[in-house]
Amino acid sequence: MVDKLSSYISKFYAPAEYPALAAQAERWRKSRPLAGKHIFDATPVFRNTMVKYYALLCAGAEVTAAVGENIPCDREICRILPEFGIRVADAVARGETFDVVADCAGSSRCVRSRSGYVELTRSGLDHYRNWEQPVFSADSGVLKKLETILGTGEGFLRAMKQLKYDDFSGKKVLVFGGGKVGRGVAHYARCAGAQVTVADMKKVDLPPDITYLDAANREAVVAAIRGAWCIVSVTGVAGALSPFAAELAGSGAIIANMGVEDEFGAELPASRVLNEKHPLNFILDEPTHLKYIDATMALNNCGIEKLLFETLPCGINFPSCELERAIVQDIRNGGVIASEMEFIVAELY
Repeated sequence: MVDKLSSYISKFYAPAEYPALAAQAERWRKSRPLAGKHIFDATPVFRNTMVKYYALLCAGAEVTAAVGENIPCDREICRILPEFGIRVADAVARGETFDVVADCAGSSRCVRSRSGYVELTRSGLDHYRNWEQPVFSADSGVLKKLETILGTGEGFLRAMKQLKYDDFSGKKVLVFGGGKVGRGVAHYARCAGAQVTVADMKKVDLPPDITYLDAANREAVVAAIRGAWCIVSVTGVAGALSPFAAELAGSGAIIANMGVEDEFGAELPASRVLNEKHPLNFILDEPTHLKYIDATMALNNCGIEKLLFETLPCGINFPSCELERAIVQDIRNGGVIASEMEFIVAELY
């Protein structure tokens, strides 16, 4: 099954697009550290997720892929997973106990784990505060920025262009949330020619030529909503924009969500938001290009290994600089984003 999956992946991706996972798979195929281990993996299922599974299968793991009700996925990819020996979770599987649960947005926290949990997102970490088992955060650290600042921001732009909103020149874009994803969306919108404002409750470090707006200043926020061509929510907090539901509903702006949560709340109808409030980039066949998400998925897999073979304290654990540097080196050894990533990974050194 491993060779069959390798052949399938080769039809769509070159190893230079996934250097971290390629190196991981090569090492693990020799050492097979996860032989006989049962892994429940809730990473959103798209074609590029197959490369993450490939590394786990090379390590000897038995993989069950979760298709969450609120986690976007490619249904055709879900359908073919069993052809490669990857089980698709059903109600029976969710009642079983796994060696490690690799979660996304806390959606599978109720699935039992012997050794602990890996969490892929920042919003998901809120579900694991004071958890009584170890939790490895694949969202914390530097490598996630490759996915969020570069990958998700670029995915937002591709999705907008797919919907024929391809002229950003001189138009006003308002981004709610100045975290990693928010900075990425703001950066790519600015590069496309937009006038970008980022609203956040705290002062955030933003790319050049992007305006900060204090989200606590209601009058200023309402004025920004009224003048915006496009409004994007990336706070990571469910219902964060509920206080502005009436203004959003009455505005003429294009409205998009780039987070897993419904950040607009029930007051704003799903029909008023692109992709029915789901992350906008998930309308794409590849929401985030593999070259940008490779490092995150490799780190996620490393978290599985650490939970199995190291004694981590209960609660949330962060990746070490040493672990992230090792993944960076794999990318430098042959990845197509080797030069593009340097301004982000510089803080590891």
